[in-house]
Amino acid sequence: MFKNALVYRIDQWESPTIDYIESRLAGARFTECGATQPESIGFVEPRSEKHGALAEQVAGQLILRICTETKAVPGGVVKAELQRRLDAVEAETGRRPKGKRAKELKEEIVRELLPRAFPKRGHTTVWLSPAAQLMVVGVASPKKADRVVSQLVDLLSGVGGGFRVQQMQTQLSAATAMSTWLAEKESPSGFTIDRECELKQPDSEKSTVRYARHTLDIDEIGEHIKQGKLPTQLALTWAGRVSFVLNEQGALKKIKLLDVVLESQAPTGHGDDNGFDADVAIMTGELGRMIPDLIEALGGWLDPMQPLAPPAGATPTAAEAGTAVTAANDAPPWAA
Repeated sequence: MFKNALVYRIDQWESPTIDYIESRLAGARFTECGATQPESIGFVEPRSEKHGALAEQVAGQLILRICTETKAVPGGVVKAELQRRLDAVEAETGRRPKGKRAKELKEEIVRELLPRAFPKRGHTTVWLSPAAQLMVVGVASPKKADRVVSQLVDLLSGVGGGFRVQQMQTQLSAATAMSTWLAEKESPSGFTIDRECELKQPDSEKSTVRYARHTLDIDEIGEHIKQGKLPTQLALTWAGRVSFVLNEQGALKKIKLLDVVLESQAPTGHGDDNGFDADVAIMTGELGRMIPDLIEALGGWLDPMQPLAPPAGATPTAAEAGTAVTAANDAPPWAA
């Protein structure tokens, strides 16, 4: 479900009903790029069922999926065709187009070739836990996540005072915390340091040292840190159950559920949902317990806030158009 992830704090959102969310997403359903359209982004079915729901709720967790399709003409092809046309114009008129005219010719070439370009698609899973005030986006790149987040903010801001999130900000930066763990040769509580690390000098040269399949409990790494290098990636395992690589931006990469998790799950068969509900429950359950421990290891939230969940037992009315309450028994174990 998640190989990479960026964690966000939901600063403000009164979670609407699932029907309201579905109606909003339906207006932004994914469609393929048109003949001359370079990009298209929209929501698709998390279960990969045609004409199915765009918002899935499993044990109180909301799962969405965004598809992005891009079409691009190779730069070398555009450049070669542009040179050919510039040469032709120069041969005919004695003057070689420059500036604005050359730019217009380039744009014209791209428009002509786009219908023949092969589309490339990518999918991003989003997990929303209103009770825990957390959102997880299944990418490691903040730039890619920003597009997804912007799309969600636009769509989900219609009720309850708006939808506002911010990327995980903790008292200690990931680089500072990783430096301390490596220099002191001591793993954070609940975690173990694995055998992969990257350190980089924060200057123009960006001198880099990488360790792969190598013990990190060595003085050499402490010396690199004393010389000014900062960890940019560090492999960790949480509770012997989930392994991942933490980077300097706080992103989680190479997320993997370990055998102890997979073997402990009773074989229930896939049924009609192809194992979707089970996969969601397992992954959100494990990450749901791991993320708070990671935040604690990084010194806690930079600006802790009171939970936004409505009082237990409250129920929405039809007139409230979607200010539904997440029931207490739907909350994940880390949303107490």
